[in-house]
Amino acid sequence: MLSKFEKELLVTIWEKVAEDAEEIGAESLLRMFSCFPKTKTYFAHLDISPQSEHLRSHGKKIIMAIVEGSKNISALTTTMAPLSALHAYQLKIHPTNFKLLCHCILVTLACRMADEFTPVAHAALDKFLSALAAVLSEKYR
Repeated sequence: MLSKFEKELLVTIWEKVAEDAEEIGAESLLRMFSCFPKTKTYFAHLDISPQSEHLRSHGKKIIMAIVEGSKNISALTTTMAPLSALHAYQLKIHPTNFKLLCHCILVTLACRMADEFTPVAHAALDKFLSALAAVLSEKYR
């Protein structure tokens, strides 16, 4: 799936992303809510307006979980198992939403990374985020 070079590149990218986790996470969530309005139903109890504290806080949690996953790519299933179980059994989030959010994260990174968003970085991020969405959906099978 991912080459050694891609894994190292991903760790580097996600370390940089972690520095702006709150902003990138909030922007990605807002993008998802704007482009895919049905995803808002799981957040009816939160203020999901632009720059709200709820949006920024949840966005940061998401990005930091992904950063943690990037450090343990070889054990992604194990690393993300608690989140997979939480979203499947307690929150009952529809698994399609993971793919939608991962796509919105990819678009957000493309907008923010500028010249660093090379074809190689794009491919590595896309592979990783696709794998992440699949891992988070595992408990639904």
